[in-house]
Amino acid sequence: MGTDLFERRAVISGVGQSAIGRRLDRSGFQLTLDAVLAAIADAGLTVADVDGLAMFPGGGAANLPGYANGNLYEVQDALGITTSWRQGINEGMALPFYGPAMAVATGQARHVVVWRTVKEGSAARNAGGRPAYGSTKPVAEGTLAWLLPVGMLSPVCQVAPYAARYMHEYKATREQLAWIPVTQRAHAARNPDAVYRSPLSVEDYLDSRMISTPMCLYDCDVPADGSTAIVVSAVETAPDLRAPVRIEAAAGVVEGRPSWDQWQDMGRVGHGAAQAMWARTDLTPGDVDVAQLYDGFTIEVVWWLEALGFCGVGEAAAYVEGGTRIALDGELPLNTWGGQLSGGRLHAAFGHTAEAVRQVRGEAGDRQVVGAEVAAVSNVGGFEAGATLLTRW
Repeated sequence: MGTDLFERRAVISGVGQSAIGRRLDRSGFQLTLDAVLAAIADAGLTVADVDGLAMFPGGGAANLPGYANGNLYEVQDALGITTSWRQGINEGMALPFYGPAMAVATGQARHVVVWRTVKEGSAARNAGGRPAYGSTKPVAEGTLAWLLPVGMLSPVCQVAPYAARYMHEYKATREQLAWIPVTQRAHAARNPDAVYRSPLSVEDYLDSRMISTPMCLYDCDVPADGSTAIVVSAVETAPDLRAPVRIEAAAGVVEGRPSWDQWQDMGRVGHGAAQAMWARTDLTPGDVDVAQLYDGFTIEVVWWLEALGFCGVGEAAAYVEGGTRIALDGELPLNTWGGQLSGGRLHAAFGHTAEAVRQVRGEAGDRQVVGAEVAAVSNVGGFEAGATLLTRW
């Protein structure tokens, strides 16, 4: 506690996004530059002000077509800047801006741009599709030891058992959980950049094809093409920035094994990160005006609603039922841009962070939550858990 937390010495100064779509006739490199330049301009900075660059994942992690684009060195060269700090990582990224915030908090840089670029929409629509995660590995070892022999390589197959366990243990129904994608689709209708904007009903959800029981088509995020960039700046530069946003608290704690299939407690995902985040602030769940919770799959929203204390363990299905509480005018507006279920899989909480920044600034247009000053953001869960609070300057 106190004012000397590293995140208090950094601000999010800018966010920018490229075009977003199912299949864009633009390379990942071009999309990256579009987003980076937009974020720098949004911060009120110039390219010459930037002295740090970061990307997710690092260059060696592009093991699948469309999963990663925009090589760090190529982007730096295209921008023509001199860097004092750089980072490209795959594992351990609790939040998109976690490393950049530490860099500016410790004086290693003044303004850092971090980006995530995907071309997964195009890759999935190419002839023959694309290989599953890990399927190109020759040996069933390490984290693949229990997955490769049974073909459990798609993330939906790895997360579906969590949903099945949750629904069994807490008697949650598909009719209740449907309100998460249904409500988020209504929010996406107000977002001109969302991939899916047409209305979605509970009946549509229940009638959609099953992907991995009990998760159906609309429980899964939408592969997309697009890039998101975030500028993180030293707090002392705030007077020179257009509209900085405070990083009130941030944490990434993993309290279980770094494996989905070997996670010890399927009913507790993200709790360690959430508890650590709340320990770094005087704010409480009741102070949060809007929540941007990671939704690679519907069940991940359920995890975070409970882990962050918006409802009790086992109560999330009843909490979202009917959609009233999580609507734009509800007590906890949820994934106001449509989330990844309708807005598009921008991954690693980049899209969620960008929306949180716009909401607390009051710049979210038709989907703006009135009076939003505090936003909660989460990233994935399990061994990739991260949580943060962003607040108005």
